[in-house]
Amino acid sequence: MSLDNKKKRALKSQAHHLKVIIQVGQHGISENLVAETNSALNIHELIKVQIQSDDRVERKEAGLALVAKTGAELVHNIGKIFVLYRKNKDKKST
Repeated sequence: MSLDNKKKRALKSQAHHLKVIIQVGQHGISENLVAETNSALNIHELIKVQIQSDDRVERKEAGLALVAKTGAELVHNIGKIFVLYRKNKDKKST
C-alpha cells in the first residue's frame, strides 16, 4: 500500500502536534523495539519515532529498517524524527 501525495500531506499535518512515542537508542532496531512499534501502530496508526544517531546515513537506514519490519509507511522524516503510518484493519472508522 503506497500513500499518494494528498494522503501524505494530510497525515503529515495530523502528525505535526504528536509527541514522539518510540525512541531508537544506541542498541538500534531490536525485536523488542519492533514489537513496541507494532503495538503503537496498532493503537495510534500514526506515530513519531526519534532515532538517536548523529550519523545521517545510519539514521536513514534505521528508519527504513523499522518501516520494513513493521510494514508501515514512511510519511515524512526530518532530522532525527520519522513519522510512520499503518492502517489498523481491526479499528472501526468513526
